[in-house]
Amino acid sequence: MESLYRIVALLADGRFHSGQELGSALGISRAAVWKQLKALDALGVELFSVRGRGYALASPVELLDRAKIRGQLDTVGRKSLPELEIHPQIESTNRYLMGRVAAGLRPGHACLTERQTQGRGRRGRNWVSPFAANVYLSLYWRFPFSPSALAGLSLAAGVSAAMALEDAGVGDVSLKWPNDLLWRERKLGGILLEMAGEASGPCHVVIGVGINVAMPAAAGAGIDQPWVDLATIQPGAVPSRNRVAGLLLNHLLRAVQQYEARGVSPFIDQWQTRDATAGQPVELRLPDRAVTGIARGVDGQGALLLEHAGTVEPFSSGEVSLRLRP
Repeated sequence: MESLYRIVALLADGRFHSGQELGSALGISRAAVWKQLKALDALGVELFSVRGRGYALASPVELLDRAKIRGQLDTVGRKSLPELEIHPQIESTNRYLMGRVAAGLRPGHACLTERQTQGRGRRGRNWVSPFAANVYLSLYWRFPFSPSALAGLSLAAGVSAAMALEDAGVGDVSLKWPNDLLWRERKLGGILLEMAGEASGPCHVVIGVGINVAMPAAAGAGIDQPWVDLATIQPGAVPSRNRVAGLLLNHLLRAVQQYEARGVSPFIDQWQTRDATAGQPVELRLPDRAVTGIARGVDGQGALLLEHAGTVEPFSSGEVSLRLRP
């Protein structure tokens, strides 16, 4: 994968490069270059090949850049980020960090990748993760309290992601309880929290966030719900992937510290102003049943308030799914 990454870096300017030029830069034969380019095609990276001119990407690609991402962090963010890893490809950024918790990760350790081979959403769903198209970010944090105190953390992460996108110039971002980022009722991104720890604490948490930046149509065809990307929202003025990743990381680092100090309460009002389902008929799918009613926002702990059967009942996040009803 590393050699493929190097070829993409050489082609990222969108110009044509000959096989000889690429081979010289990489220290490999033209035949080896051809094999690498075929492998790129298998990754879904669209290439042009013109006799006498060489090879070019169908459109320029922005690879993740550690310096550019760090450049979006404020003083608090820089102090709170002990390590930022960037990978060409891994199975899942969440799984990668969770697998390293026992090795002694420091809070604030972050991981990004150009492509996930086994990206996951909530309830075991596949998260479509094409190469160099979107943002796939995970952040590790250690909280001193029990997992039960983290019921509202997904809301705090959602507010953080929405604020990061707004800082990048993206308007009309809304939130669907407990973990979806929407733009005009289409899914723009999602959040997946994974936890490990004792019942009394401490608790190790990885916050995973995926945001669609420039989703290839072929990759998006496999998504089972209406979706949108930043390239559609802002054609001709798509925010930089590095800027989006940096702003997102900056807001998340502030949010986990604020949540550790004060819980979910500082995020409730911000979440309510972006609530995509407030006052609308919805269906809440639980592991053993479905409940229909009217969404009435969230309570002070971040639980969904659902009006049904003549009462308003709170529901906590977990293995539940919320859908708007026609």
